[in-house]
Amino acid sequence: MRLNKYISSCGICSRREADKLIASGRITVNGLFPMAGDDVSETDVVCLDGKSIRPVEKLTYLAYYKPVGTVCTKDDPHAKRTIYDDIGSSGSLSYAGRLDKDSEGLLIITDDGKLIDAIMRGRNAHEKEYVVTIDKKIDKSFLSHMANGVYLKDLDRTTRPCKIWATSDNSFHIILTQGLNRQIRRMCSELGATVSKLKRIRVMTISLDDLDLKPGEFVSLSDEVVKKLYQETGI
Repeated sequence: MRLNKYISSCGICSRREADKLIASGRITVNGLFPMAGDDVSETDVVCLDGKSIRPVEKLTYLAYYKPVGTVCTKDDPHAKRTIYDDIGSSGSLSYAGRLDKDSEGLLIITDDGKLIDAIMRGRNAHEKEYVVTIDKKIDKSFLSHMANGVYLKDLDRTTRPCKIWATSDNSFHIILTQGLNRQIRRMCSELGATVSKLKRIRVMTISLDDLDLKPGEFVSLSDEVVKKLYQETGI
């Protein structure tokens, strides 16, 4: 098995992130530093930061409602609370599509690195839906600019066209098919608006409305829902 696939099957991260772990020297195979394209077998000893890792036998799939003020990063020394404090254990669990500290809403959390990789792969254009409140009145020009794509100077990227509609004078729903860092906040900023509230309500076909979760709560996804995620992602 290719090394990055092996690391992903341990539920640690996606294959892309696994390549970064290999390149940074955090991975060893039988005590030696490997190359990104190396293969490994069941008899090889693969370690992350000196600790042996093995493929996960029974996978976990959770839907979690991240509250405002909770951070996604496992090892942030300045964080008062992380998502893993609510879940109870970090283990090999990771998430598909982070939410920043000031945002709330749905996270898919799993130790299935293959699924995380498929959800996060930009070219797959999987939908994520948000409810957003800003500090200015929304007009047709704002909606048009957001829908057609906004050039983000600091990232030197233009966002993909998206679906957006106003729900009040200063709030809107938006459906994105990409996940640039703090994308919605950056888009609004470029158009002279500041986000005061941001909530992710849907990831692909999984919706907070169907889960009846309160902030900080999580629930295991059924086999049927996981199967549907696999079908949607093509894996």
